[in-house]
Amino acid sequence: MKLTVLGCLGAYPYKGEGTTGYLLEADGFHLLVDAGSTTLVQLEKILDPLDLDAVILSHYHHDHIADLGVLQYYWQLFPQSDERAVLPIYGHGEDAVHFDALTLPGVTKGYDYLQSEQLDLGPFSITFMKTIHPVICYAMRIVEKRTGKVLVFTGDSGYLASFVDFAQEADLFLADTYLFAGNERHKAHFTSTEAGEIAHAAQVKKLVLTHLPQHGNLEQLKEEAALAADGIPVELAAVQKSFDI
Repeated sequence: MKLTVLGCLGAYPYKGEGTTGYLLEADGFHLLVDAGSTTLVQLEKILDPLDLDAVILSHYHHDHIADLGVLQYYWQLFPQSDERAVLPIYGHGEDAVHFDALTLPGVTKGYDYLQSEQLDLGPFSITFMKTIHPVICYAMRIVEKRTGKVLVFTGDSGYLASFVDFAQEADLFLADTYLFAGNERHKAHFTSTEAGEIAHAAQVKKLVLTHLPQHGNLEQLKEEAALAADGIPVELAAVQKSFDI
């Protein structure tokens, strides 16, 4: 499977770069993971948004769903002679107001991924873990059925020891790393040190730092994570950067 970063800043766009959004592809299936600001603009550079097969959301903070409404308008209003399918959007049903907004009749349909222990979605099997965050949020462990390759996306979260088991031996660990070392046990986000420690304890193949801060030295953030990761390769997410998993 292939992961392409569409946005990787936390909270708000800055200097032309947007917030959380990723395109995950395998066997011709195109899954949008979160839909933060500028997601649609970046997606159009590599894929016709009408070719998406599904969308999945970690939570409903604006920096993860800012472009969801305009994606729905795109599907609704873009001229097309052939009748198109309804786009499925997967989210948690524990916030009724936001969940109900996933459905735009005849255009998109919301599905609660918590209705079963495992979501089978195209070439992927996905399990979920609730995180620590000011609103309800879920991390995702995404397994490509054909190859057994594993992507773990933390969503947004403060430190949880349970991430060690959840991310165990993942091929790519995509970790919310909004904070520099020294801010450990924050209620909403990992520090660089915590991301590295979890990656090392879980023995992941690669750690990718995302949900990055707008200010401060990102190379320092990476170095702090690498020190804690103790030999696990560490990279920074960047817009249009791709990872083959």
